[in-house]
Amino acid sequence: MTALDTALSIGQVAERTGLSVHTLRMYEREGLFTTEVRRSATGRRVYGQADLDWLEVCTKLRATGMPLQSIRRFADLVKAGPGNEAERLELLREHRGRIERQLAELHDCLGLIAGKVATYERHVDAGTATGLWTGIGPPA
Repeated sequence: MTALDTALSIGQVAERTGLSVHTLRMYEREGLFTTEVRRSATGRRVYGQADLDWLEVCTKLRATGMPLQSIRRFADLVKAGPGNEAERLELLREHRGRIERQLAELHDCLGLIAGKVATYERHVDAGTATGLWTGIGPPA
């Protein structure tokens, strides 16, 4: 650990990242860190800025639906060092494609909802909302 690298406890990392202590331990067990989690002389986990930076990557990948298995694969590639950048790139491109498809689907959903909001706003404002989506006839 360098002088610039702050030593943080698992509780401090949980507080800073929003991840639970349980999740941090699970990430370690699952091999999702790119380096071994350091231990203090008393055996407690000690984290540094590089760990926080990596956890931010993991959090973003999880938030966008990347499976733990894929994050583990990415972490393994990073751990292995130079020479596998093309494989890392492919893994990230595949994930980006999934996110782009999800965004397109959500955009479609948002369009439908925006149309419904506009219809309801128009009818509520005009006092003609009675009978909207009664289950009889075409949906409003």
